[in-house]
Amino acid sequence: MTLAMMFPGQGSQSVGMLAGLAAAEPVVAATFAEASTVLGYDLWQLCQSGPEERLGGTEYTQPAMLAAGVATWRAWLHRGGATPAMMAGHSLGEYSALVCAGAIDFTAAVGLVRERGRLMQQAVPVGSGAMAAILGLDDGTVEAACAEVAGVEVVEAVNYNAPGQLVIAGHAPAVTRAMEACRARGAKRAVLLPVSAPCHSSLMQPAAAALGERLAALSIEPPQVRVRAFDASLYDSPESIRAGLYSQLFRPVRWSSIVTAMLGDGARVLMECGPGKVLAGLARRVPGGREATVLALEGIESLDAARVAAGSAP
Repeated sequence: MTLAMMFPGQGSQSVGMLAGLAAAEPVVAATFAEASTVLGYDLWQLCQSGPEERLGGTEYTQPAMLAAGVATWRAWLHRGGATPAMMAGHSLGEYSALVCAGAIDFTAAVGLVRERGRLMQQAVPVGSGAMAAILGLDDGTVEAACAEVAGVEVVEAVNYNAPGQLVIAGHAPAVTRAMEACRARGAKRAVLLPVSAPCHSSLMQPAAAALGERLAALSIEPPQVRVRAFDASLYDSPESIRAGLYSQLFRPVRWSSIVTAMLGDGARVLMECGPGKVLAGLARRVPGGREATVLALEGIESLDAARVAAGSAP
């Protein structure tokens, strides 16, 4: 069965994540140790003990989620998991996908995403920006609500995650106004997300400009596995990867379109590679997603069950 691997981004982090997988697979701790050498602090200790507020700071969340995705991928391979036909990552998860596809060196990516997080937080200080999930409204209604309440501030739709689920981002007061406007239009839920920067909004353009300088100097190889970009196009060359990682900082993630494209490419088993089940849940909501086998590799039991589903277990 054709396998697609999906890598989560910010918002899926939690204190204690991957503890069970690490107990069974030493490659998990080894991966975090590699990252810690680059960062100059114990990333595994932060992920296991917190504090949660520090782990939730984008400068720390980004290396943590990159390491989590790569560690889970390495555990998958170590236990005999099959190489997927295609990959994609949600937002920051693109970096995990590109590392696992052989396009970017892991330690180089760790330093890059730490800088990415620092630049993002520098562009919009903690407390000034926000992100919120809007459930139960169509895309156009959410976009209209944002436009109506923005005023001189920024609030925009930034993650098109699944039918009836969008994420908005921008200045914190404008996000609050947009949440109220969406509730007034019949949204089932409007909830703030545990993210300290308004990712993928136009407020991130200064961060993207600075990140572009780092990307220009980054060694990138053509991916060995097909990787879908944030806008559902393909990362098929070092040039497309540099352009995409620059643009995705201030442009929306079209996750629903990405999953649709992977299903159209023949994916019949979709696996979330990293902590949480967010992407697995979203994939099931995309048209055609319920006809596929959708799994989350959260621990050793789910990883071994996924090997059977993918046909890579004896």
